Amino acid sequence: MLSNLLLKLSAFLPFNLELAAINKPDMFLGMSLMSDDFYKLVFRFFVNLLFITLIIRFIYFVKTPRRNYLFTFYLISVITFMICFALKKLDIDTGMGLGLFAIFGIIRYRTNTMKIREMTYLFIAIGISVVNALAGRQVSYAELMFINITVLVIVYILETWLLSGTESSKSIVYEKIENIKPENAEILKADLENRTGLVINSFQIGNVDFLKDVAEIKIFYFQAEQADYHDSEA
Repeated sequence: MLSNLLLKLSAFLPFNLELAAINKPDMFLGMSLMSDDFYKLVFRFFVNLLFITLIIRFIYFVKTPRRNYLFTFYLISVITFMICFALKKLDIDTGMGLGLFAIFGIIRYRTNTMKIREMTYLFIAIGISVVNALAGRQVSYAELMFINITVLVIVYILETWLLSGTESSKSIVYEKIENIKPENAEILKADLENRTGLVINSFQIGNVDFLKDVAEIKIFYFQAEQADYHDSEA
């Protein structure tokens, strides 16, 4: 009786009430209040968040404690996951999907250029989020967990064992302009090591400002050698 009354009243309204929305108490303004996909969303989100935390917080951040990149990796991962999960439920063709993901190709941060290592971690965060969000019935949870665990293990092995002796770099502003001459290379290296306390492997001279008598110098060093050097000094 209530449904018939509402249908009669809808004739006097500027919009029509859908019968399906009246007969189904879980519908509101043409949308269901909750579906089974909600539980999939929650479960996959926490799985994605777990592996992103293991990779970004406990592998990347331990090696490179940069909080600004930590913020970026987490937020891009979350947004990518949410967008992919929502788009998965929409009927879009391949062209539309590729066009939407092309948005990532035109994102430009108007700050310092992101390094290759950080770009790789950013791609890992996006890739894992896409896989966790778009995995359908053709992909089992065992396969999904295998993908996440494999990426986690490979990143951990590379960062902890295989690439532990990778070269690091720092950019400094140097004021003894006379030492940048090629014949004073050894003097420059010794002065830089004395000032920075680092065992320098090599260095590159960048922009030189003769008006201010300063030069930009990028020094390269191995992090593992610094620990051995300071231990021997002690």
